[in-house]
Amino acid sequence: MTDEMKSLARNKIAMLIDGDNAQAALLSQMLVEAGRYGQVTVRRIYGDWTTASMKSWKETLNFHAFQPIQQFRYTIGKNATDSAMIIDAMDILHASVVDGFCLVSSDSDYTRLATRIRETGIFVMGIGQKKTPKPFVNACDVFVYTENLVTEKKAVIQPRKPKDGTKKVKDEKEEVDPVPLLTQAFEMSVQQDGWAPLASMGSALYQLDPGFDPRTYGHKQLSRMMMNLKEQFEVHEKDTGGFCVKIKE
Repeated sequence: MTDEMKSLARNKIAMLIDGDNAQAALLSQMLVEAGRYGQVTVRRIYGDWTTASMKSWKETLNFHAFQPIQQFRYTIGKNATDSAMIIDAMDILHASVVDGFCLVSSDSDYTRLATRIRETGIFVMGIGQKKTPKPFVNACDVFVYTENLVTEKKAVIQPRKPKDGTKKVKDEKEEVDPVPLLTQAFEMSVQQDGWAPLASMGSALYQLDPGFDPRTYGHKQLSRMMMNLKEQFEVHEKDTGGFCVKIKE
């Protein structure tokens, strides 16, 4: 475990997603938003996984280690997902295993749930479309509209080019551009002054990708890796010790 991970105590967040009322393509961005307020330890997506409408979630939920919760639709026109998600939320709340909740849905049925969580003094945020009814929005401490989530560029696979100009050897490893992942970690950690503590970024990186390691990119420490990316990031050493990072315009 790196010093960056040890140095920052994070709140624990339960992220519960109504699969019938959320967009699978934005799961990565939604995880970043929730990660601004803590470490997303409980990750669950609710829906009837026997239906075609839930197929879009399958690949992305495995990548981000979300647990799919099956809820059959016993009656046509009724959303059974609501009750399953609400029951789970209350169980998690009473178990006292998290410090906050992130409810992902545009459905007003979660208004009372958000209000109940707030009444206990627990932080609750919501993520949904702009069509989300105002009562649900106002019941949350923070509400993020999915229309405001900017799609980050996916990591680009860049094959190494042999010096002799020949075709790449099949066994040669491919490099993954770390900048998109680092940018996401920055967005999760940035403060009001536009700078992000490197320690916070380190914690965010391991939340986004537990397999992240600066040595993969030829650096023993995260700070050295950031200093090497001079075109994308500015690194400043604080008088009190440690580093802070800023994205270059």
